[in-house]
Amino acid sequence: MKVLIIEDEKPASRKLIRLLEEVDRAIEVMGVLPSVEQTINWFLKNRNPDLIFMDIQLEDGLCFEIFENCRITTPVIFTTAYDEYALKAFKVNSVDYLLKPVDPGELKNAIDKFRLLQGQKAASQNIGSVINQLQPARKERFLIKIGEHYRSVPVSDIRCFYIRERCNFLLTESGKSYPVDHSLDKIEQLVDPKQFFRISRNVIIQFDSIRDIISYSSSRLKIILAGWTGENDLLVSRERVAAFKGWMDR
Repeated sequence: MKVLIIEDEKPASRKLIRLLEEVDRAIEVMGVLPSVEQTINWFLKNRNPDLIFMDIQLEDGLCFEIFENCRITTPVIFTTAYDEYALKAFKVNSVDYLLKPVDPGELKNAIDKFRLLQGQKAASQNIGSVINQLQPARKERFLIKIGEHYRSVPVSDIRCFYIRERCNFLLTESGKSYPVDHSLDKIEQLVDPKQFFRISRNVIIQFDSIRDIISYSSSRLKIILAGWTGENDLLVSRERVAAFKGWMDR
């Protein structure tokens, strides 16, 4: 079994590695990552492990930012000193939620639970395949209304989706914007992640429409997008910069 540890406290990660060795010497620790940014970069370059051990509070933020930037189907056992995040944790692939200091017996029970639910690696991959099949189908077009008329816009003709004054819009290749019924959260699930990337809460851009990428500050990027005439610059939010660079470098 290959596991990944996401933990910013070195004593805690060393103890967890020792406890895992006591539970099963066949468990292989692929790495120990202390931050949200390093974890996002790791998942962009590596295959998913069989199991993840994850702390909630990392050195640069909460671990839930990782799930917002990466599609992770690997089961997770949370190991944390905070009990108030338990409900949120079980919404992101959680197998168990262990409070620090981690009890050896509870750790063994959590791993046994994982094995019972997931089986060996092949079974875990099968479950991951089922999860992917349950994801919403990719949309090929969006229906928009123009006055009393309706028009179907192919996804290939869309440069970006954005929010303005609490309303959702799409921008076409012709430079025209139209209201769209879906929220950006829903749109993000419906479009191809290889072609579209959410650079901030308010904007999803299309890869082929990018004309330039400019360093805006030490930790942000400015996007020059074909056809964009909005009042505000298109900026990649700080927490999404690492994932954006990985998306561009595929």
